[in-house]
This record gives sequence, structure tokens and C-alpha cells, in this order.
Amino acid sequence: MSDLGALLRQAREERGLTLEDVQETTKIRKRYLEAIESGDHSVLPGTFYLRAFVKNYCEAVGLDADEVLRLYQHEVPASVTDQIVEAVPARQPKRVQTRSSERISKLSFNVMMWSFLILIVVVVWVYFVNNKSSDTKEMDDTNITDQASPPAETQSPDTSNGGTSTGTPTSTPTPTPSQDPTTLTFSSKIGKVDHYDVAPAGVLHKVEIKVSGGTSWTEVRKGSKDGEALISKNTEDGSVLTYDLDQPLYINVGRADLSAITVDGVAINDGDRAGSKKIQLNPAEGAEGTEGTQSQSPDNTSTPGDTADTDNQQGTE
Repeated sequence: MSDLGALLRQAREERGLTLEDVQETTKIRKRYLEAIESGDHSVLPGTFYLRAFVKNYCEAVGLDADEVLRLYQHEVPASVTDQIVEAVPARQPKRVQTRSSERISKLSFNVMMWSFLILIVVVVWVYFVNNKSSDTKEMDDTNITDQASPPAETQSPDTSNGGTSTGTPTSTPTPTPSQDPTTLTFSSKIGKVDHYDVAPAGVLHKVEIKVSGGTSWTEVRKGSKDGEALISKNTEDGSVLTYDLDQPLYINVGRADLSAITVDGVAINDGDRAGSKKIQLNPAEGAEGTEGTQSQSPDNTSTPGDTADTDNQQGTE
């Protein structure tokens, strides 16, 4: 067994995958996978296919394909180009189109283009009509609200002074500001990891990972890819994992096409392909709880100055 084959087999066994599982993920025949693990490359069609198979194998078991090919380039050389031995079916000669068929093709193309333009015009018209009707309704509601007058203040007789006293006006509660929507901003790509900034700050965001359509390797770590592992195993079909984004989270899924990652219901573009995807979620600065710690001493108790100020303020009132 070669060093490369031993590395791939160890990574596969650590994730609890069989050759049949890797075959289903990579669409590579099992006998080719066995040949790669045993180091018998003569079974494969050529060096070109060997590099492609090794790269797909690495992605299926969660290894960095580029790094593996660089370390084992003596087993998988990049400079050798082999001819494709599989028979390529000969192309059928194109049929010569007659003038009538060419006319029909041009006519169909013109009809399709005009239909597309008409559809765009209809969509734009419907959009503006709906916006206009909604604006009119808002203006009507605003006029009705403006025309309404506040209730007159009532006066009650003051029996002690023999006169009248003005009633106390009722205070209006301050409306609570609505929460800003969650936004995901791509900040950078470091190696194979896509970094996203999650806003707004001061909100505890919810991260959800949903697996559907099959089994997928799922890895979630605190802080970074070297942080504490929250989960690192194969996730079954129908599993839903949720985490609080109170600190940066590193997410690695083996099958991006079977995994859906969302933050507060906002989906993250993971490529939707039969391969691994690595994502780092970084919450925006100003998380919940930071304001409370500013008025406390390091031992989480109020300072004497704060207590004195509070007593003085109560005495003044």
C-alpha cells in the first residue's frame, strides 16, 4: 500500500465511510477506489484520471485536495499527460437544413424574443400598478390620522379652593423600534474557507444546518477550524442542527448539495455541489451583554462611587 493510499483510507475510516459510500459520493467505480488505496495505479486509465479521482476522493473524506496532491506529487505527477483510452463515439454528421427549416427556425426565434419582451413589459406594469395602489392606501391612512384631533382635556371642580383644576394629560408610550433584518456580507476567502460578517450587532442570531436527501459529514467548531468541536460526524437525512451565534463559528459540510445553512432564515450560498464547503461566520461587533459589563468592576460588583451617586440622586429626587 502506498503512502497516499494509506492516508486516504485512514481519512475514510475515521469518518466511518465505506468504499460504497465514497463511490456514491464521487461516482468513481469501487475497483478504482481500491486501486488508489492499494497503490496499484496500473488499473486506472491514466495519470489524468488518477489526479481527478484522488482530488474527488479527498473532497469526499474532508481532506484538502490541493495540499494532498502537492505532498504526494511523486505518486501523482502533474506533468504527464496521457491519451484518453476510452473510445469516443464518432459524431453524427449534421443534417443539412433546408430553406424552409431555416425560415421556421428564424420565425420561432423572433416569436420567442417578442414574447420575452412582452412578458417583461407586463411584469413591470403590474409592479408599478401594485406600488401605486399601496402608496395611495398609505396616503389615505395618513390623512385620516392627521385629521383626527386629540381628546379635549376635562376639567373637574376643585371643592377645596372653590374653583376648577385642569386635568393631567395622559402620557403616550414610546413605540419600540423594529429590529433591523439580518444581513450576511462576504468579507474574504482564506484558503478554502469563506468568511461572512453577520449583522446587525447586539442581536443573538440563530444558525441552522439542515440535512436532506442523504448522509453528509458535518463539522462545527467554536472560533475557527482549530477551535472546540461542537459536532464532527456523519449527519443523517432529515437532521436539523441549531446553534447560537454568540461567537465566530466554523462550519464544514462534506456534501454541500445535501446541506442547507441559514442564519435567522437567511440562506448562505454554499455552491450546492457534491463536495465539501467550509464557512466561517463572524458576528458583528457589539454583541449582547457588553453594555452591562461597562458599569461593573472586574469582580462583577458595583463600585462604591456608583452606589454613592445612586444614593445622591435618590435624595435629590
